[in-house]
Amino acid sequence: MESRVVSSDSSWEELVARKRTECREKIPTEWLLIKDLKDLPRRLIEYDLPRRSGLLSELELDITENYTATQLLAKLASGETSSLVVTTAFCKRAAIAQQVTSCLTETCFPQALERAQSLDDYLKREGKPMGPLHGLPVSLKDSFDVKGLQSTYGYVELLKHEPANRNAYLVELLLLLGAVLYVKTNVPQTLMSMDSDNNVFGRTLNPHKTSLTAGGSSGGEGALVAFRGSILGVGTDLGGSIRIPALCCGVYGFKPTTSRVPFGDPPPPGVMDGLPMVVTAAGPLGHSISDLKLFMQTVIDDGHAWKYDPSASAVPWNIPQDINLKNNGSLTIGVLSEDKHYPLHPPIKRALQDAVERLTRAGHKIVPIDNDTNEDLSLAYLTRLAFQYFTYAPHVDILAASGEPAVKSIATLWSGPSPMFSGPPPVDRGLDPFQKIQKLHEAKNKFRDAWHRIWVEQKLDAVIAPGAQSTAVGHDKYGWPPYTLVWNVLDYPACMIPFGKASKELDPTNMSTGDGPQPDYIPEEVDGAPCAIQVITPRFQDEKCLQIADVIDRTIQG
Repeated sequence: MESRVVSSDSSWEELVARKRTECREKIPTEWLLIKDLKDLPRRLIEYDLPRRSGLLSELELDITENYTATQLLAKLASGETSSLVVTTAFCKRAAIAQQVTSCLTETCFPQALERAQSLDDYLKREGKPMGPLHGLPVSLKDSFDVKGLQSTYGYVELLKHEPANRNAYLVELLLLLGAVLYVKTNVPQTLMSMDSDNNVFGRTLNPHKTSLTAGGSSGGEGALVAFRGSILGVGTDLGGSIRIPALCCGVYGFKPTTSRVPFGDPPPPGVMDGLPMVVTAAGPLGHSISDLKLFMQTVIDDGHAWKYDPSASAVPWNIPQDINLKNNGSLTIGVLSEDKHYPLHPPIKRALQDAVERLTRAGHKIVPIDNDTNEDLSLAYLTRLAFQYFTYAPHVDILAASGEPAVKSIATLWSGPSPMFSGPPPVDRGLDPFQKIQKLHEAKNKFRDAWHRIWVEQKLDAVIAPGAQSTAVGHDKYGWPPYTLVWNVLDYPACMIPFGKASKELDPTNMSTGDGPQPDYIPEEVDGAPCAIQVITPRFQDEKCLQIADVIDRTIQG
């Protein structure tokens, strides 16, 4: 993040008050909701607030509700619709989403509309679109630098920084591809929580049910996409930060192999660069597998990602002609079992079983993978390993600099019990830093090799797994994310597919999950919350992951 510190003697509360006023005043008065927001029901999507608000025309409702990004791009490229019309529709819908879910941090509506008009002029003048994303509004997680906007990562202290003076690599690339950037979206304080809440912009609410978390750390993206205030969003994923909001908010999300999508900008504040760590990947959230493919192929091939980010891989996007559909079109699919230390909630277990049954009926071969009896595959072991990666290096305490308190989800997750549910930690805490790095490396390689053997010996095409042990849960209750974190440590691509919903009728019995920071199952609390499954392939098999996810999605959705 490149920005200059601005001197300020204000209290953290004064800094926040000024920022919130600034953000509120950026929303045009004609886009403000008249209805008392306290009177709104919790289920915003079911309530159909954008239509009831009267702020969107029938055309704008149609544009934001009835197309995928791929379909809208075809209309934009042909001139059947204009970028100004499409961008206006999504700006207005994002403004509504912000007022009821606090999903945004920064907005640049006037600049977005100006760019949309210039793209329309270009198409009319040149007779061709500017690029493969010509005129398409794309939303961005707060952590991506956009010139002229702040990136606070949920920290009050960073409000003292001037707006970014350059675009992040990916931002620059998206603009060159013809995209329109119009909003940045909310994140947890520090980015290290599964509940997108911070003292600067407040808590992002889940539009399916506002009493539930929207997930994190790309929770603002998840909520905005679910509300259809965005047709295509970009998040980042260190332990599930794209996939958890996708699950919580009922949308599609994809964590690529690291370095496929440009993300070589400076690390978040407080994190030491260059140390061996679990590495963050950038990737899309959207409304269909086709839109996830669109983003990946466009950024990697049409965008020549490596030309803009020196850390990006120069591997092209190779669409597999044959995704190894053997024996009359069947796939060999591993199914990750439940970890006893992170027991699956009934709706999640039911969704996974239903998916397996549908895949079996379609003729695919199912191979159970038992991670509970083999410590080399254990999610509990892996979570302890990742926890040590996150904590072995010193971090700068940016919260202390402003005097702001830790929000509840951060205080609970990082000040409460660490995920040490069974056996000794992978690395002795008494070692010096270099010994720790070596031991962590050895432990990770042992885990990697065990998964590699499973993959090769069982001749797997893909693995499906729970998206998490739970659906979206009440605020500040999410806990640790072992079912997503495993694929970050292995650096495997993973796609989240929404599938099914929690039901207090089908799963009526409360369930306690026992020790550690993890949520209990309360049927009434999560009734109607989206469920999901993950599809995973080995490192750099991103194309295959999305192709197989497409097959699985069409099969299980019926």
